[in-house]
Order: sequence, then structure tokens, then C-alpha cells
Amino acid sequence: MGTQHPSAPARAQSRLADNKHPNRRIHSGGGLVHDHTRHTTRFTVIGNHLAQHPELSLLAIGLATHIQSLPPSARVDIKSLAARFTEGATRIAAALRELETHGYLRRERVRTPAGRIVTRTISCNQPGRGGHTEAEPAPVRPARPSRPANKPPRKPLPAVPQPAYRSPTLLQTATDLLADLRRTDPRLLLSGCDTAHLAPGVAAWLERDLGPTAVRHALTGDLPSEPIHRPAALLAHRLTAQLPPPPPFRAPAPPPAVQYPMTNCDGCDRGFRGPEGSRCRDCRVSAPALV
Repeated sequence: MGTQHPSAPARAQSRLADNKHPNRRIHSGGGLVHDHTRHTTRFTVIGNHLAQHPELSLLAIGLATHIQSLPPSARVDIKSLAARFTEGATRIAAALRELETHGYLRRERVRTPAGRIVTRTISCNQPGRGGHTEAEPAPVRPARPSRPANKPPRKPLPAVPQPAYRSPTLLQTATDLLADLRRTDPRLLLSGCDTAHLAPGVAAWLERDLGPTAVRHALTGDLPSEPIHRPAALLAHRLTAQLPPPPPFRAPAPPPAVQYPMTNCDGCDRGFRGPEGSRCRDCRVSAPALV
């Protein structure tokens, strides 16, 4: 016969019997309430340092959780993850960079025994704990990083003056002048594209009665002492800002007067200057019909 406890209220015993989830905590107020059932199969242990990370985005935390739940050799490249989830390649790539920054992922390029170079992704469930993966093929030197996606594109060069007539000879002279500027200052080394952009501006200067020496002095005089990071932009600015005015208009000189030799008039036989066989002015006035 079992021992009875008459002091224990029967109501409390029935409440305990009805509670099928002994880990459930009942709160009288609002807020979160956990309804937990212990996992026995198909589960992944995630640390609170990841689940409650103060700097990672929600997408990065969820992506790290998904990656840690995958079996070895699973595909976790951007294309495969974008095909699995709806966030798209751009957001997934940003989340992977977050996880790399905080040590939850490492990506290395390795060479397989067959000589093929592949990318290996290492998932770290506790960054900084010094864990090691099993032996893999020797890593190769990582490729040079590409331009960051958020870096703005390089600004185009400023426009330069254009000559009134694009003479091939004038443009070649301008090109030779620009290519020779590095002899005056090594910082003025120009690429072929930069030279082609600047050559019409130099031709516009040469078109205004300026010789190559004067143009070279205008482009290389009083250069800054600090490094010149983009010489083509500096030269384009000078070609535009310091463009001299066009030369003044000069009317062509009148042709010189004709100096006739002395001859005798056919009418009065008087000597005067004129074409041979012509008449003097008096004879032309008195007998205009005979002129």
C-alpha cells in the first residue's frame, strides 16, 4: 500500500499530470515563451555567439546556420546558395563577406591531385578557437583581389579644346609632344588612351601660333611637388583653363602697284609711264572713242 500525502493538494497533482512538456516555463506576463522538445536526431548545435551576434546581419546569421547544418563537400558557392534561397546573389555574397570578416568562413584556393584549382570553403562554428581541418591538398597562392564591388568607377577625363581643323600632321606633332613630356618630368608618363584624348587639345594650342616649346612650358611649368596620381587629368585641366586666345585677324596686304616703264604716247608722242602702245591721259580724255 503506497504512502499517502494528505497535506499535498490534489489540484496540484492533477496540474503536474496534465503538463506533458516539463521544460515549458509558464510566465504570467508577456514576452517570449519557449516550448522546447529535446532533439534526438537531425539537429545542429549553434552557439549563442552566432545566434545573438551583435554585428552580423540577420541574413548572415541564418546563412551561417544553414552552412553549419550541411554535410561535408556540400556546395556553398554564391550560385548554389542563390538557387536555394530567394535573397539573390548580391545579398548572399554580402552575407558571406560578413561571415568571412568575423571568422565564421574561410575561402581558399587549392590544387587537387589532378592539378585542377578549386575553391574550398571552411566553416568555423567557433571562430578563434584554433580548430584544424583534416589534411587537404596544398593551398596555392590566392588570386589578386578584384576591385571592390562598392568602389565607384574611375571618372572620365575632362574634355579638352578641339582644333578648328584636325590636320593629321598637327595631331602627330601634338602626340609626339605629349609622349615626350616624361623626359621633362617622369610623373607625366601617359598611356596611349590618355595621349589620344589630350592630343586634340595640344593641336588647338599649336593652331593658335604657339610653338611646341611654348606649349611644353605651359604644361610642365609650376607642377605641384607632391605625387601626381592622374597626370592626364592635370594636363587636360591646363589645356582648357590656360588656352590662349586666337591670333588677331590680319587682312591680306594689297598687291603692290605696277610700275610701268617710260613710253611715248601714240597720240601726241609725249613721254609717260604706261603700257607700250597706249595713250596718255590727256589723249584718252580728248578722244575717248579711240581708247
